[in-house]
Amino acid sequence: MTRGQAGGLELHGIEGLPEIVSGDDLGRLIAERAAPLRSGDIVVVAQKVVSKAEGRLRSLSAVAPSPRAQELAEQLHADPRMVQVVLDESVRVVRADRVLIVETRHGFVCANAGVDRSNVPGADVACLLPEDCDRSAEELRRRIAEVAGVEVGVVISDTFGRPWRVGLCNVALGVAGMPATVDYRGSPDDFGMPLHATLVAVADEIAAAAEMVMGKTRRIPVVVVRGLALEGPAGSGQELVRTADLDLFR
Repeated sequence: MTRGQAGGLELHGIEGLPEIVSGDDLGRLIAERAAPLRSGDIVVVAQKVVSKAEGRLRSLSAVAPSPRAQELAEQLHADPRMVQVVLDESVRVVRADRVLIVETRHGFVCANAGVDRSNVPGADVACLLPEDCDRSAEELRRRIAEVAGVEVGVVISDTFGRPWRVGLCNVALGVAGMPATVDYRGSPDDFGMPLHATLVAVADEIAAAAEMVMGKTRRIPVVVVRGLALEGPAGSGQELVRTADLDLFR
Protein backbone atom coordinates (compact mmCIF):
# COMPACT_ATOMS: atom_id res chain seq x y z
CA MET A 1 0.00 0.00 0.00
CA THR A 2 1.01 3.61 -0.46
CA ARG A 3 0.36 6.67 1.61
CA GLY A 4 1.55 10.25 1.45
CA GLN A 5 2.42 11.85 4.77
CA ALA A 6 0.13 14.55 6.12
CA GLY A 7 2.44 17.33 4.99
CA GLY A 8 2.37 16.17 1.39
CA LEU A 9 5.21 15.37 -0.95
CA GLU A 10 8.39 17.39 -1.36
CA LEU A 11 10.54 17.36 -4.49
CA HIS A 12 14.05 18.77 -4.24
CA GLY A 13 16.15 19.26 -7.36
CA ILE A 14 19.87 18.63 -6.78
CA GLU A 15 21.98 21.31 -8.44
CA GLY A 16 25.72 21.65 -8.78
CA LEU A 17 26.57 18.25 -10.20
CA PRO A 18 29.55 18.45 -12.58
CA GLU A 19 29.41 17.21 -16.16
CA ILE A 20 29.43 13.44 -15.66
CA VAL A 21 32.03 11.38 -17.51
CA SER A 22 32.78 7.68 -17.71
CA GLY A 23 34.05 6.28 -14.42
CA ASP A 24 32.65 9.02 -12.19
CA ASP A 25 31.44 7.90 -8.76
CA LEU A 26 27.88 9.05 -9.40
CA GLY A 27 26.48 7.65 -6.15
CA ARG A 28 29.02 9.60 -4.10
CA LEU A 29 28.43 12.80 -6.07
CA ILE A 30 24.69 12.51 -5.50
CA ALA A 31 25.01 11.70 -1.80
CA GLU A 32 27.32 14.65 -1.17
CA ARG A 33 25.25 17.21 -3.05
CA ALA A 34 21.89 15.95 -1.82
CA ALA A 35 22.91 16.04 1.83
CA PRO A 36 21.26 15.68 4.18
CA LEU A 37 19.39 12.71 2.79
CA ARG A 38 16.87 10.92 5.00
CA SER A 39 15.97 7.27 5.19
CA GLY A 40 12.88 6.71 3.08
CA ASP A 41 13.79 9.39 0.54
CA ILE A 42 13.52 8.39 -3.11
CA VAL A 43 16.32 9.56 -5.38
CA VAL A 44 15.28 9.91 -9.02
CA VAL A 45 18.22 9.99 -11.41
CA ALA A 46 18.00 10.85 -15.09
CA GLN A 47 19.14 7.99 -17.30
CA LYS A 48 21.49 10.27 -19.22
CA VAL A 49 23.88 10.84 -16.31
CA VAL A 50 23.82 7.15 -15.39
CA SER A 51 24.73 6.22 -18.95
CA LYS A 52 27.52 8.80 -19.02
CA ALA A 53 29.00 7.47 -15.77
CA GLU A 54 28.85 3.94 -17.17
CA GLY A 55 30.49 4.94 -20.45
CA ARG A 56 27.42 4.17 -22.54
CA LEU A 57 28.36 6.60 -25.30
CA ARG A 58 29.03 5.67 -28.90
CA SER A 59 30.79 7.68 -31.57
CA LEU A 60 28.80 7.69 -34.79
CA SER A 61 31.99 8.22 -36.78
CA ALA A 62 32.95 4.62 -35.93
CA VAL A 63 29.61 3.14 -37.03
CA ALA A 64 29.30 1.32 -40.37
CA PRO A 65 25.61 1.18 -41.37
CA SER A 66 24.32 -2.16 -42.62
CA PRO A 67 22.11 -2.42 -45.71
CA ARG A 68 19.10 -2.75 -43.40
CA ALA A 69 20.05 0.44 -41.56
CA GLN A 70 20.52 2.29 -44.83
CA GLU A 71 17.12 1.11 -46.06
CA LEU A 72 15.36 2.23 -42.89
CA ALA A 73 17.27 5.52 -42.83
CA GLU A 74 16.14 6.35 -46.35
CA GLN A 75 12.57 5.50 -45.43
CA LEU A 76 12.67 7.63 -42.28
CA HIS A 77 14.93 10.43 -43.60
CA ALA A 78 17.35 9.66 -40.78
CA ASP A 79 21.09 9.31 -40.28
CA PRO A 80 21.91 5.68 -41.24
CA ARG A 81 24.63 5.57 -38.57
CA MET A 82 22.08 6.47 -35.91
CA VAL A 83 19.68 3.86 -37.25
CA GLN A 84 22.44 1.25 -37.02
CA VAL A 85 23.07 2.11 -33.38
CA VAL A 86 19.34 1.75 -32.69
CA LEU A 87 19.30 -1.65 -34.40
CA ASP A 88 22.32 -2.75 -32.40
CA GLU A 89 20.43 -1.93 -29.19
CA SER A 90 17.24 -3.71 -30.30
CA VAL A 91 15.88 -7.23 -30.52
CA ARG A 92 12.93 -6.35 -32.74
CA VAL A 93 11.68 -3.56 -34.96
CA VAL A 94 8.05 -2.96 -34.02
CA ARG A 95 7.31 -0.22 -36.54
CA ALA A 96 9.16 2.09 -38.89
CA ASP A 97 6.75 4.88 -39.75
CA ARG A 98 7.90 8.46 -39.11
CA VAL A 99 9.94 7.10 -36.21
CA LEU A 100 11.68 3.82 -35.45
CA ILE A 101 9.80 1.96 -32.72
CA VAL A 102 11.74 -1.03 -31.39
CA GLU A 103 11.93 -3.48 -28.54
CA THR A 104 15.19 -3.12 -26.64
CA ARG A 105 17.14 -5.91 -24.99
CA HIS A 106 15.59 -4.74 -21.71
CA GLY A 107 12.09 -5.38 -23.12
CA PHE A 108 11.22 -1.69 -23.44
CA VAL A 109 9.13 -0.81 -26.50
CA CYS A 110 10.09 2.75 -27.35
CA ALA A 111 11.33 5.14 -29.99
CA ASN A 112 14.92 4.67 -31.16
CA ALA A 113 15.77 2.18 -28.38
CA GLY A 114 16.23 5.15 -26.06
CA VAL A 115 19.29 6.22 -28.06
CA ASP A 116 19.67 9.99 -27.80
CA ARG A 117 22.04 12.68 -29.06
CA SER A 118 20.92 15.52 -26.78
CA ASN A 119 22.97 16.78 -23.85
CA VAL A 120 26.06 14.77 -24.78
CA PRO A 121 29.50 16.16 -25.65
CA GLY A 122 30.30 16.15 -29.34
CA ALA A 123 28.08 16.45 -32.37
CA ASP A 124 28.69 12.85 -33.42
CA VAL A 125 28.07 11.06 -30.11
CA ALA A 126 25.00 9.04 -29.17
CA CYS A 127 24.01 8.07 -25.64
CA LEU A 128 22.68 4.55 -25.05
CA LEU A 129 20.54 3.22 -22.21
CA PRO A 130 22.36 1.45 -19.36
CA GLU A 131 22.91 -2.23 -20.07
CA ASP A 132 20.92 -3.23 -16.97
CA CYS A 133 18.83 -0.40 -15.52
CA ASP A 134 17.84 -2.28 -12.36
CA ARG A 135 21.45 -3.20 -11.65
CA SER A 136 22.45 0.43 -12.14
CA ALA A 137 19.73 1.55 -9.71
CA GLU A 138 20.83 -0.99 -7.11
CA GLU A 139 24.48 0.03 -7.41
CA LEU A 140 23.51 3.67 -6.89
CA ARG A 141 21.34 2.75 -3.92
CA ARG A 142 24.18 0.85 -2.26
CA ARG A 143 26.73 3.58 -2.92
CA ILE A 144 24.45 6.31 -1.56
CA ALA A 145 23.88 4.20 1.56
CA GLU A 146 27.66 3.83 2.02
CA VAL A 147 28.33 7.55 1.69
CA ALA A 148 25.24 9.04 3.35
CA GLY A 149 24.49 6.29 5.89
CA VAL A 150 20.79 6.18 5.01
CA GLU A 151 18.59 3.77 3.06
CA VAL A 152 16.89 5.38 0.09
CA GLY A 153 14.95 4.19 -2.92
CA VAL A 154 16.36 4.85 -6.37
CA VAL A 155 14.53 5.34 -9.66
CA ILE A 156 16.36 5.73 -12.96
CA SER A 157 14.06 7.69 -15.25
CA ASP A 158 13.83 8.49 -18.93
CA THR A 159 11.36 10.18 -21.26
CA PHE A 160 9.10 7.90 -23.29
CA GLY A 161 6.16 8.45 -25.58
CA ARG A 162 2.85 6.84 -24.62
CA PRO A 163 0.35 4.84 -26.66
CA TRP A 164 -3.05 6.53 -26.91
CA ARG A 165 -1.75 9.79 -25.41
CA VAL A 166 -0.12 12.91 -26.85
CA GLY A 167 3.16 14.09 -25.41
CA LEU A 168 6.10 12.61 -23.56
CA CYS A 169 6.34 11.54 -19.94
CA ASN A 170 9.13 10.31 -17.71
CA VAL A 171 8.95 6.66 -16.69
CA ALA A 172 11.02 4.39 -14.47
CA LEU A 173 13.58 2.23 -16.27
CA GLY A 174 15.36 0.98 -13.16
CA VAL A 175 14.09 0.66 -9.59
CA ALA A 176 15.85 -0.29 -6.35
CA GLY A 177 15.01 -0.16 -2.66
CA MET A 178 11.28 0.52 -3.12
CA PRO A 179 8.19 -1.06 -4.68
CA ALA A 180 7.73 -0.51 -8.41
CA THR A 181 3.97 -1.06 -8.25
CA VAL A 182 1.21 -0.85 -5.67
CA ASP A 183 -1.46 -3.53 -5.94
CA TYR A 184 -4.96 -2.55 -4.88
CA ARG A 185 -6.61 -5.58 -6.46
CA GLY A 186 -8.96 -7.24 -4.02
CA SER A 187 -9.21 -4.12 -1.86
CA PRO A 188 -12.65 -2.50 -1.51
CA ASP A 189 -13.38 0.84 -3.13
CA ASP A 190 -15.18 3.65 -1.27
CA PHE A 191 -18.48 1.83 -1.72
CA GLY A 192 -17.25 -1.61 -0.73
CA MET A 193 -16.89 -3.00 -4.25
CA PRO A 194 -13.70 -5.02 -4.79
CA LEU A 195 -11.10 -3.58 -7.14
CA HIS A 196 -10.13 -5.97 -9.91
CA ALA A 197 -7.54 -4.26 -12.10
CA THR A 198 -5.97 -1.44 -10.06
CA LEU A 199 -2.24 -2.06 -10.18
CA VAL A 200 -0.60 1.35 -9.90
CA ALA A 201 2.82 1.93 -11.48
CA VAL A 202 4.02 4.06 -8.61
CA ALA A 203 7.64 4.15 -9.82
CA ASP A 204 6.46 5.66 -13.11
CA GLU A 205 4.39 8.23 -11.20
CA ILE A 206 7.44 9.19 -9.14
CA ALA A 207 9.56 9.51 -12.29
CA ALA A 208 6.94 11.71 -13.93
CA ALA A 209 6.66 13.95 -10.86
CA ALA A 210 10.43 14.35 -10.67
CA GLU A 211 10.61 15.44 -14.32
CA MET A 212 8.62 18.55 -13.43
CA VAL A 213 11.64 19.63 -11.39
CA MET A 214 14.33 18.28 -13.72
CA GLY A 215 13.09 19.89 -16.91
CA LYS A 216 15.12 19.38 -20.07
CA THR A 217 17.50 22.35 -19.95
CA ARG A 218 17.88 23.13 -16.24
CA ARG A 219 20.85 20.80 -15.61
CA ILE A 220 19.04 19.15 -12.70
CA PRO A 221 19.47 15.42 -13.37
CA VAL A 222 18.68 14.30 -9.82
CA VAL A 223 15.57 14.91 -7.71
CA VAL A 224 14.93 13.80 -4.15
CA VAL A 225 11.29 12.88 -3.45
CA ARG A 226 10.42 13.10 0.24
CA GLY A 227 7.27 12.31 2.19
CA LEU A 228 6.02 9.28 0.29
CA ALA A 229 5.81 6.18 2.45
CA LEU A 230 5.83 3.02 0.35
CA GLU A 231 5.09 -0.28 2.04
CA GLY A 232 5.95 -3.60 0.51
CA PRO A 233 8.94 -5.47 -0.87
CA ALA A 234 11.47 -3.79 -3.11
CA GLY A 235 10.58 -4.08 -6.77
CA SER A 236 12.32 -3.61 -10.10
CA GLY A 237 11.89 -1.77 -13.34
CA GLN A 238 11.40 -5.08 -15.09
CA GLU A 239 8.10 -5.47 -13.23
CA LEU A 240 6.80 -2.57 -15.31
CA VAL A 241 7.52 -4.29 -18.63
CA ARG A 242 4.38 -6.03 -19.85
CA THR A 243 5.10 -9.65 -20.72
CA ALA A 244 4.34 -10.91 -24.22
CA ASP A 245 1.38 -13.01 -23.07
CA LEU A 246 -0.28 -9.93 -21.57
CA ASP A 247 0.63 -7.49 -24.34
CA LEU A 248 -2.35 -7.11 -26.65
CA PHE A 249 -0.33 -5.13 -29.20
CA ARG A 250 2.55 -7.52 -29.98
